[in-house]
Amino acid sequence: MWKVDLDGTYFKIYDKQKNTVGYFAPEYGHIYPEEKADEIIEQMHKRHEKIATGYLMIPMVKFGIFDENKEMHLEYLFRQLDDVKKRLAYWNDFLSNNAIKQYKITVSHTDHDMLSITLRLVFSLPVELEKNSIQNAIGNILDPLQSMGLL
Repeated sequence: MWKVDLDGTYFKIYDKQKNTVGYFAPEYGHIYPEEKADEIIEQMHKRHEKIATGYLMIPMVKFGIFDENKEMHLEYLFRQLDDVKKRLAYWNDFLSNNAIKQYKITVSHTDHDMLSITLRLVFSLPVELEKNSIQNAIGNILDPLQSMGLL
């Protein structure tokens, strides 16, 4: 269902309609010397080395109220904020039920009307730096998010 493509040092994640869903950044560990990081990471991918953790960056909630020159009525504003509150409650449930304790929430760099969330994923078993392995590992998080309507 999910497709990942390596783009430099991270993976872009696509849904079955080929829409970008988010990004996955493997945690490569301490790389030395730092000036050869790109070369070393490239070799890690070629050798399908394993990683234990990484960061999944996905959209969290769109407000629908911070567009410039957008006029709105109070009813619309209340409705949008109620929807945001419900979505945040679903996110809270998801994070709690999946024991995800390390995450950060930021304003999306591509849409200032949206919040993005970056989840630190810790895999139960190390995952190969290979497309199918990464797809399967992050699919275990993306599938429940999609079924909850959070993607």
